[in-house]
Amino acid sequence: MKKIFVSIFTIALVLSSCQSDDKYESYNEDPKNPQQVASGALFTSATKSLFDQMTSTSVNLNVYRLLSQYWTETTYIDESNYDLNGRNITQNHWSEMYRDVLFDLKDAKAKVMEDPELSSSEKTGRLAQIELLAIYTWQQLVDSFGDIPYTQALDIENYPLPEYDDAATIYEDLISRINTVIPDFQTGSGYMDEDQIYEGDMAQWSKFANSVKLRLGIRLSDVNPSLAQQTVEAAVAAGVFTSNEDNALIPYQGFAPNTNPLWVDLVQSGRSDFVVASTIVDFMNGLDDPRRMVYFDDNLGADTYEGGPYGDNNNFNSYTHIGPVMLEPTYPGDLLDYAEVSFYLAEAAARSYNVGGTVEEFYEEGITASFEYWNAGDASAYLAMPEVAYATAPGADWREKIGNQFWIAMYNRGFEGWTVWRKYDINMFTLPVSSENPIPTRYTYPINEQNLNEANWSAASDAIGGDNQTTKLFWDVN
Repeated sequence: MKKIFVSIFTIALVLSSCQSDDKYESYNEDPKNPQQVASGALFTSATKSLFDQMTSTSVNLNVYRLLSQYWTETTYIDESNYDLNGRNITQNHWSEMYRDVLFDLKDAKAKVMEDPELSSSEKTGRLAQIELLAIYTWQQLVDSFGDIPYTQALDIENYPLPEYDDAATIYEDLISRINTVIPDFQTGSGYMDEDQIYEGDMAQWSKFANSVKLRLGIRLSDVNPSLAQQTVEAAVAAGVFTSNEDNALIPYQGFAPNTNPLWVDLVQSGRSDFVVASTIVDFMNGLDDPRRMVYFDDNLGADTYEGGPYGDNNNFNSYTHIGPVMLEPTYPGDLLDYAEVSFYLAEAAARSYNVGGTVEEFYEEGITASFEYWNAGDASAYLAMPEVAYATAPGADWREKIGNQFWIAMYNRGFEGWTVWRKYDINMFTLPVSSENPIPTRYTYPINEQNLNEANWSAASDAIGGDNQTTKLFWDVN
């Protein structure tokens, strides 16, 4: 019992003093005295942590680009063979999202609420920005793990061993929370210089909020159709993204520690750990997809692209490399973009939701948005190909037609690429060559939860049908 108490107490100290982390020194005037950190610094820190975690390709932190089968590995192939616990990947992701995002946002919220110098409008706007990033993070955690600590999760003093909440119930609460906060973007004035996404433009934050709401609703379309339709239609009526100008991006800089994590992992490290996977190369080759010239390098010769077999020991020099644009230290991070929104609207239209367009129109807009984002040229000729045109594209139904192109468009968004496979049931994924292990449908819970929060972990595991990588999330029913 004493050992457990010491471990929990240590975790509490780490969580409550997370601002001493060296990677935030550029944002905090005095990182060794977190009680002095202003709410704006906490907000910026949480924002950067969220973008960094979702962007990184470090196999210690984020393997979504492998789970989505966009990339595969060379020398060390455990992760592409779905060993996600050898490096504590699930633990590290869990810790980053709870400790470095949600706890920072909680602390920022408290400081905003107690600041006597802020006007009512400033408090309203800043709290809205904080709330939206928290909602985004909670959804990401649910979509990674399933049931998670939620109601009790950020109250260490009262709940050092938090219970897990039902994932579907969390979703309903997130929708309620986002419905409550969206009007505040119309009346509040938020962070300005501290806002690395939209620089205080609350109209853009409102579009971002409605686009997150759209995503929440679409996730529920197979399991709670009435709430899904209501949520999606309300989001669209209020105003979601309408172009790539609306994308939720962070502008990374050309010097450490504020470079894109991809540059750190792929260039600064001097390592050659990844090549592009044959899964996506073969599929795009079959479509003669012009985005290949941007997604991939031409290291094998002009217009020659060959992906490494997924999960195999791939020689770095024998296969296609990652495109040079993604190796730039200033390449922006991306939380949500217009292509993603367009494909959600295509699904909504396919389900006859009132979203102001047809499935074909939104499908084509999603592809066009992807071409524009990647500067891949005019999409017209590509859209006219029988293999791409919505009416003639291969696929058993709208789900596969949308899913195929959605997956291609999410190439820089590993988590969303994996989610497209889970929700739209696209069928080009392959089993890893070395292990032939089944493709994960979720992250397993961190080892620390099993060791230190055993009773609640056990209850949650039973509730979801077993703490296994192939246990499906509540919205993944096809």
